[in-house]
Amino acid sequence: QVHLVESGGGLVQAGDSLRLSCAASGRTFSDYTMGWFRQVPGKEREFVAIITWSGDKSYYADSVKGRFTISRDNSKNAVYLQMNSLEPEDTAVYYCAADARTGSTWYQVLARAIRHDYDYWGQGTQVTVSS
Repeated sequence: QVHLVESGGGLVQAGDSLRLSCAASGRTFSDYTMGWFRQVPGKEREFVAIITWSGDKSYYADSVKGRFTISRDNSKNAVYLQMNSLEPEDTAVYYCAADARTGSTWYQVLARAIRHDYDYWGQGTQVTVSS
């Protein structure tokens, strides 16, 4: 079992930066692929970024590539999302999530991320970007 708590959201202006943090409890955190997703009311949840258990691979949605960076610190049971050059279109509730299925191929990892097929979810943190 993994419990996830996001923090770091807020109200910023276009062009600003924010760093989201996700604190995880559970002794197997370091085994899991971790992801960030976002959702706007009335719209489907959207994949943002994922990072493998070791941090050696990451993958981003086209809409955030080059602006957002996902990272993790397994010694602190934490995953982060550095968001630069924020745009009003980035306004959403951001969720941290864990994929607890280990031993998967990279293709399987990506497919689950695109489908939002993750095992544990945080409660979300609001990010609002004003123009």
